[in-house]
Amino acid sequence: MTTKILCFAGSLRRDSLNKKLVKIGMKAAESAGAEVTYLDLKDLPLPVYDGDIEAESGLPENAKKLKEIMLAHHGLLIAAPEYNSSISGALKNAIDWASRPGEGEPPLSLACFAGKVAALLAASPGGYGGLRGLTHVRSILGNIKVIVIPEQYVLAQAHQAFNEDGSLKDSKVDQAVQGVAKRLVEVTSRLHA
Repeated sequence: MTTKILCFAGSLRRDSLNKKLVKIGMKAAESAGAEVTYLDLKDLPLPVYDGDIEAESGLPENAKKLKEIMLAHHGLLIAAPEYNSSISGALKNAIDWASRPGEGEPPLSLACFAGKVAALLAASPGGYGGLRGLTHVRSILGNIKVIVIPEQYVLAQAHQAFNEDGSLKDSKVDQAVQGVAKRLVEVTSRLHA
């Protein structure tokens, strides 16, 4: 069975540093034998999670699409920007909508997350590279039944780290990002064999 990895950034900005970083990891996951899918959260706009919306009209169409995409994958490679020392609103909102039960799913089943394996990356112009935000992402995912591997990578001063073509200037950084993605594929393959 082919290991399927969903790759996305928790950022909506077109020129997001985290989108650039996750694409590097995505290529490494593919070269490690995984079938990869890139998802841009901007392509699936969602309202801020509101239980009244859910109660009155069910899940929004884009939440259903997000769940469908997530359900089709075994692992998640997430590049999570740090917003004010925490998780971005876009990423938290996507997690919140995807965690809601769809038609025929039992409440609290967390079907999009239970048993999935995730690896975390972060890129930031700041000196911490997004590390403080990853602590929160790791906690949230762990609490919704995701196995988050210990390997992660944070890229500080990320606004200076990329070439014009989106590649990383520093080969050691590139190898580190690739290492996280390859480890994700390895662990996911073993758990979902």
